[in-house]
Amino acid sequence: MLSFDNTQVAFQYKTDHDLNRAYLLFKTIANNGLVKTGNALVNMALKVHFPIGWAVKPTIYSHFVGGETKQECLPVIETLGRYGVKAILDFSVEGTESEQDINAALEETLSAIAFAKDRSGLPFAVFKPTAFTNERVLRKLNYGQALSTREKAEAEAFRHRVEALCAAAAKADLPILVDAEDYCFQRAIDELVEDMMAKFNREKPIVFNTLQMYRHDRLDYLKALHDKALRENFFLGIKFVRGAYMEKERARAKEGGYPSPIQPDKASTDRDYNLGLMFTLEHIDRISTFCGTHNEDSCHLLAREIERKGLRKDDPRIWFSQLYGMSDHISFNLANEGYNVAKYLPYGPVKHVMPYLLRRAQENTATAGQSSRELRLITKEKQRRRIGQ
Repeated sequence: MLSFDNTQVAFQYKTDHDLNRAYLLFKTIANNGLVKTGNALVNMALKVHFPIGWAVKPTIYSHFVGGETKQECLPVIETLGRYGVKAILDFSVEGTESEQDINAALEETLSAIAFAKDRSGLPFAVFKPTAFTNERVLRKLNYGQALSTREKAEAEAFRHRVEALCAAAAKADLPILVDAEDYCFQRAIDELVEDMMAKFNREKPIVFNTLQMYRHDRLDYLKALHDKALRENFFLGIKFVRGAYMEKERARAKEGGYPSPIQPDKASTDRDYNLGLMFTLEHIDRISTFCGTHNEDSCHLLAREIERKGLRKDDPRIWFSQLYGMSDHISFNLANEGYNVAKYLPYGPVKHVMPYLLRRAQENTATAGQSSRELRLITKEKQRRRIGQ
């Protein structure tokens, strides 16, 4: 019977040193004041180009990030693989909009697709759409606003970049996950990803769109997208997440004078998340499911439904996923039971990955119970090792 309480399985890949470091890290993250102060100091250091790698790399960076390059990530990928957990290389450089940076990100992501090809430990590729255009153009596309000649050229270039990534993934026979973005960008992204699905998902899901289920419209969107896939005869790949921009979206809606796209409460988000999972299982002949969550209840539910429907635990159309450095009790216990599990494994230079790391620290501080759950499980495993059980 599936249980997430087995800390011996959850932390089997961590040495005592790794476990102690994780304990200290989450103890720090649990302190809201320390996180705010630390974030302010790091942001200040980045602005003045003060070297911080020496302090960051052995601590928060090594816990949440695989390395600065794909090659540096290989030891982590191999370690995870020994316990049945796969990895998804995520080039986590954010906040760059120059043409040079966009082209560099495109080349790196294409390189990551080639790197993952024929490596069984890397079953997916991934990209963040806002890394491949500027936000002004994407926002105008989203709201159907008139574009200047230069903006039209940039919009076309964005489409070509996304299509190049999807084409490379299709050629490599490697599913590719398209991350979700802010509400003010997402409709334009949805429309583009639907076009990519119609082109590349003719025989099986290659292109996966991401649905943030803290949006109250995503369940209806999923059902409409399924109808479209049936009409136009293509397959769907759907990655489910709860969402990452809730407070920002509510504030933006209030400021802009439009109805908030966010669910009224967490219970509604949880309900739609789970209903989305169940809908895809009901239509598994057409939809492949990628369950990206740190929520134990949703993982239990999906595992139970897989069993109830008589599907194989390792059905290639169903995947569970968590972020590297978090929720090992879910990832490793699922893998130990034979389910498909993949950790999102960020990589990139320290200074460029810092926005990602600061967000991880803030989310662990803000999310009720996340840091305390990690601390409780780590403490339990430390005690188990101490008494030699």
